[in-house]
Amino acid sequence: MQLHFLSALAIFISGYAPLGLILVVKDLNENTAWFEHPARAAAIAVLFVVCALITLSAARNIKQGVPVKINRVSNKSADMFTYTIPYMMSFYKFDLGDWKLLVCLFIFLALLFVLSYRTQNVFVNPVLALAGYGLYDCQFKEGTQEKQGLLLSKDHFQVGDYCAIKRLSNLMYFVTQVEKKGNDSDD
Repeated sequence: MQLHFLSALAIFISGYAPLGLILVVKDLNENTAWFEHPARAAAIAVLFVVCALITLSAARNIKQGVPVKINRVSNKSADMFTYTIPYMMSFYKFDLGDWKLLVCLFIFLALLFVLSYRTQNVFVNPVLALAGYGLYDCQFKEGTQEKQGLLLSKDHFQVGDYCAIKRLSNLMYFVTQVEKKGNDSDD
């Protein structure tokens, strides 16, 4: 199962919404308190904000899922910070008027998108982390089948809990509901 290309692109772009904000702020002129390149700054701001809103709205609207029992869980939320490397560029001189720099940034981000799309890691997203979602590596039981995958969840859960999960990609799932059951064993 592969996530639809445009959905994956919107989710990927939303992950860089804070970087877009930083670049827009860096375009402010200290003397005039206005942007050096208002059209580019506005386009960047609108693109990132719209993609972040689409991603958060899509996450809120995932409602149903398959029931599973959590057998093993480890928190991988720190992996959501793999987006930090491109943020380093915001500490260097960056001019939205330099078309070569913008093309280089586009090429770099396009390469990162292709890698995250092909590895199905597009959901490893700091905007989702800021909204309270965590990333968990889990082993779970779906019916009689043992499975393993990454679960994206706003709710905390532990071994023995039952969750309803929706498959997003090959090994990525979204937790739609958590039912605390403790560590009982019924199978």
